[in-house]
Amino acid sequence: MGQDFYRNILDHLFEGVYYLDTDRKITYWNRGAEMLTGYQAGEVVGRSCADNILVHADEKGNLLCSAGTCPAAKSICGGGFQEADIFLQHKDGHRVPVTVRINSVRNDSGRIVGAVEIFSERYGKLALEQQVAELQRLSLLDALTEVGNRRFGEGQLRARLNEFQRTTVQFGVLLLDLDHFKAVNDTYGHEVGDRVLKMVAHTLAVNVRPFDHVSRWGGEEFLVIITNVDLPRLCAIAEKLRLLVMSSRLTDLHPAVRATVSIGATIVAREDTVESIAARSDKLLYQSKGKGRNRVTSVQPA
Repeated sequence: MGQDFYRNILDHLFEGVYYLDTDRKITYWNRGAEMLTGYQAGEVVGRSCADNILVHADEKGNLLCSAGTCPAAKSICGGGFQEADIFLQHKDGHRVPVTVRINSVRNDSGRIVGAVEIFSERYGKLALEQQVAELQRLSLLDALTEVGNRRFGEGQLRARLNEFQRTTVQFGVLLLDLDHFKAVNDTYGHEVGDRVLKMVAHTLAVNVRPFDHVSRWGGEEFLVIITNVDLPRLCAIAEKLRLLVMSSRLTDLHPAVRATVSIGATIVAREDTVESIAARSDKLLYQSKGKGRNRVTSVQPA
């Protein structure tokens, strides 16, 4: 059986697969990689992963190639099998959480001639698609960003509050606002502004757990409800999301368009209502704005 037969098998995998030579130049890119990244093979083959095509980063936003911690480079340099949970940048700009598995490839004489990488999404893409379908059915979907709308966010806040009063299972609220969003619209136009909103919304939606909830609260604000957390864990999640948004970008524009968010983070209190927890997170959000933007401000309710 020829190479075309095996290439056809690889193209039917849901996982992304690509091959790099010893100069880290990509020579093969399967259809799974196209679906997961948005990049077609013709846009990638012949380029080096060191060009930061996918801008691989850890959850702190550190760029792996720039920091000299590229798993592919380690494998090619004799490190053998490497596995890591990282974030790649989709062609549309948003951050996608993936698990990468890389191993060096040797020729008949045992010399390393390259490396093969397999990668797949870490969080439930199917669960996210099912949630979108259900929100559409219930008219709870924000048409632009495809996360929940304000009505959905308020309903989830009310449901979590009722659950908290019955079971004392804590939850946290993050209110996020895009920094200098008016300047994006004024500089690039509303079409690009809409793309930035979608980029941020998708980054948030695919980087929380399937049972947490993201909604567009209004304009350039997003509400994220995180279940079963204390304040330190909530702040860690908020910081992760802040860094992931900051490292997202629209790369087809020159210069690339980036975004940052200011975040207010708070934990539910016994006396809270939907209005009080929303007002508290809004106050904390504007404290983040006042301190210079692109940061998280939190409080533990009394």
